[in-house]
Amino acid sequence: MSQPDNPIVRFGDAVYEAAGQAAGWPTDLGGIDRTVPYGRGMIIKSGAPQSLGLPAPEARLRFGTELQELGGGPRRRLLMVGDEPAFELSSYCGTCPFLFRRLEGAKEKLSLQDVQAQLNGALHELDDGGVIDAYARLLPEGEYLPLLLSVKPRLVVPGEEGDYFSGEQVTTWGIDQFWGLPEYPHTPYYRTFETVVDTDAHLYEFVVPMVPPVWNERERVKQYVTLMEQGTVPTAVAVSTLDVCEPAVGAPVDHYQHWGLTHFLLDGHHKLEAAATASQPVQILSLLTLGESLAGKEDCARLPTLRAQPSAARIARA
Repeated sequence: MSQPDNPIVRFGDAVYEAAGQAAGWPTDLGGIDRTVPYGRGMIIKSGAPQSLGLPAPEARLRFGTELQELGGGPRRRLLMVGDEPAFELSSYCGTCPFLFRRLEGAKEKLSLQDVQAQLNGALHELDDGGVIDAYARLLPEGEYLPLLLSVKPRLVVPGEEGDYFSGEQVTTWGIDQFWGLPEYPHTPYYRTFETVVDTDAHLYEFVVPMVPPVWNERERVKQYVTLMEQGTVPTAVAVSTLDVCEPAVGAPVDHYQHWGLTHFLLDGHHKLEAAATASQPVQILSLLTLGESLAGKEDCARLPTLRAQPSAARIARA
């Protein structure tokens, strides 16, 4: 069933009724009726979980936990590049706000030259040209769910219009009670998709660059803009996490589970910026870690179905 680039989702409307029943969407959400400020997202392919990666000492990327000093606070959950912390991730507790926060170790891109020819265009299968095997050599050993997605990204600057951390997250958790401010990710990022999980949960999707867009080469971005406007759909590669977070106590304006699907870019920094600039689609080959996500395998297994739904923004409960 075709959808407009910015679909309006009205649960109960005939146009979505058949698809909603097939996907198991809720039908009692009080008449959600909002567009999302980014283009239509699509899932192209999804595969079965695969064992990928190298033992931790050999992998360029790994997930880890910060060593706790005597008398220190909670340990940080981290995405590491080599031995350096690159991103702080949502807390293990699952009740703290969803988070990705760039750290000093996020200072390089992780493109692989031997598969650039394949990635300059669209992939038609999950492992066209051995791309998964190539990037598996960067990953820590574990089980991964491969997803091939099409997105029209919107570049977001923290604190400005469209920022999740000062918008939807504050509606649920409020501001940080120590700093008196929303969570701050220390990086611009891309918003690409969101949809309803059920009456008490909502999926938000983000693409997070390893380095900020201002580090990108202007001429390469312009080249990709030109190619995309001529119909080329290139492919980016990401290692991804699904974190399910929900406040434990308090009386927020809108209490529900936030499902944060975060794609950390390994290849495709210029492509994502170009797609956002030109409002054109780009593919993302996502390798979702099952063992390092803050979500059960059952929740991760729902992603292909959720990702096939039309985009839908959440309206806070009155």
